[in-house]
Amino acid sequence: MGTTILDAARELGVGIENICGGRQTCAKCRVNVATGQFAKYGLTSSAEHVSPVESREAAYRDEKAIRADERLACVTKVCGDVVINVPPEAQAQKQVVRKSASNRVIDVDPAVRQVYIEVEPAAIGDRRSDLERVQQALRTQWGFEQVTLDAKAIPMLGKVLREGQWKVTVTIWQEREIIRLLPRYAEGMIGLALDLGTTSIAAYLCDLRTGEVLATETAMNPQIAYGEDLMSRVSYGMMNADGVSKLHRAVIRAVNALAVNATKACQLRPEDIVDMVIVGNPIMEHLLLGIDPVELGGAPFALTVRQALDLKARDMGLKLHPGAYVHLLPAQAGHVGADCTAVALAEAPHKSAELTLIVDVGTNAEILLGDEHGLLSASSPTGPAFEGAQIVHGQRAAPGAIERVRIDPQTLEARFKIIGQELWSDALPAEAINATGICGSGIIEAVVEMFLAGIINGEGRFIEREHPRLIADADGRRRSYLLASAEQSSSGTPIVITQADVRAIQLAKAALYAGVKLLMTHYGNPNIQRILLAGAFGSYIDPKYAMMLGLIPDCDLARVVAVGNAAGDGARIALLNKGQRLEATHIAQTVQYVETATDKDFQTAFVEAIHIPHAVDKFPHLADSLPANIGVGAERKRRRTTTQVMVNSALSDQSPLPTETDS
Repeated sequence: MGTTILDAARELGVGIENICGGRQTCAKCRVNVATGQFAKYGLTSSAEHVSPVESREAAYRDEKAIRADERLACVTKVCGDVVINVPPEAQAQKQVVRKSASNRVIDVDPAVRQVYIEVEPAAIGDRRSDLERVQQALRTQWGFEQVTLDAKAIPMLGKVLREGQWKVTVTIWQEREIIRLLPRYAEGMIGLALDLGTTSIAAYLCDLRTGEVLATETAMNPQIAYGEDLMSRVSYGMMNADGVSKLHRAVIRAVNALAVNATKACQLRPEDIVDMVIVGNPIMEHLLLGIDPVELGGAPFALTVRQALDLKARDMGLKLHPGAYVHLLPAQAGHVGADCTAVALAEAPHKSAELTLIVDVGTNAEILLGDEHGLLSASSPTGPAFEGAQIVHGQRAAPGAIERVRIDPQTLEARFKIIGQELWSDALPAEAINATGICGSGIIEAVVEMFLAGIINGEGRFIEREHPRLIADADGRRRSYLLASAEQSSSGTPIVITQADVRAIQLAKAALYAGVKLLMTHYGNPNIQRILLAGAFGSYIDPKYAMMLGLIPDCDLARVVAVGNAAGDGARIALLNKGQRLEATHIAQTVQYVETATDKDFQTAFVEAIHIPHAVDKFPHLADSLPANIGVGAERKRRRTTTQVMVNSALSDQSPLPTETDS
């Protein structure tokens, strides 16, 4: 109590921008105090739980036009239980959001079209209105029938016609509605494709004539302040009267900010954006639309709306061109949304002769399996462990985070590589490394390397052995592996991998693999011919380590490929080609959805997948990499004394793994 938010954040290892050293001159440390009940933390946060604004801060707030909901972390003191949201611009360590657009050949045929017309001037005796003359010009000069005019454009029509001397360029949406009028001849149409992720948001500003990506902007999803994962946000909405409204407003503000930043990078304005496509998982899209997602928090996981939507941007609170539309791709089911449909649109597994598995790794992993004969989809609750949450020294991918790990199986000594540094740790002086934590790709490699080095066994438990890098807790019951020494870390605190960290990764990877296994079972247990790793995180996983962990099934490693932000690419395809929007609807309607939450075989598949790499499945393509008789043909079937695994709760707590006894 009485500690400033800035000092408290430092103690917790959270970096907040602070250039002036607490002198109230830089205004970089602006934070928000979240209000309401937070079941995840077991507390109620309130603005009354921090110190009130004093006279000096009040004067400074007026000088810098600081919003009423913002406080300065350097002077605001903690007086009770409180949850603090540190917006991206105030974070000392900005996350590396890896969601760049990939190079794709797209047939450009957007939903909006720009045409130039010459309109008959008004004349005495001609009873036609300005709109009727425009409609006549569109019929005779371009063949457009029954074109209407957006309500916001009506007041501008007469002025634009006369300013342009009856020559005007009109932007028409879906060949049936005029959404923009420009005097005389004009060129230029831009659109925005947006991938609304649970953790991050990626926006791609595109030239609707050429298809060129003009700018890419990414940001953290501000809803993280109310819950790292989807169920936490559903819970926040349930427990707080204005919870859904807060979540809705937060994401709308974020999307508007991305539109501002993207257009500013091209010397344009958000008002120049005339079309937009958004994809996201069902809960994200419900909150975007201001819909309470409570029904998605439990069976039967009913969607409020599943089909594609075309909505006016202004009606959603999005500050684009007043007449612009937003197209939302269709969802497939309660837990498989438009983002998965966009992935299928981008990668087209349903048109391939090869049986393809696509895994979009995130807090809620979407899975696709199929070929030209059919397509199946599912969702698995992996939780946020792969993004650094639930890991003692975990963090999101940011400069300083450990992203690659190697452990010598003879000496158990570790070397690692951090984001932002080309050299490995063994090639640098300890004091020059400044590791800040470990991100998702790093923790995957660390767990696998610990397994290969004999530090942990296939059940994920530490093996009893003595070594300086194996640190026992005070009670001697639990052990940790020393990955980075105090001298190698930025905080002066050693970075370790604990038993709980290993367990969190096992639970997350087991949930994903179990979902894959169910799809394979429904497909007849085929041999997968290629695997595509989608998403920002999927792009930076080493396929070999992912397979050795048991995150993905056996496959020729040469056929395991990272495809980047396929959901964002699918959104971009739908933005640039209106016919692909119909294709997306076809995919969503014909895909066979498998509900993992209620499938009778999921718990069994989950328990088997907890083992590293797996308790039963073979991995012949890893025969030269795994220890003898592990995953290469010797099936290790066991009698389980505990099989009633509640997956959702297991992913959110640190309960022990099921006990197993050899047959």
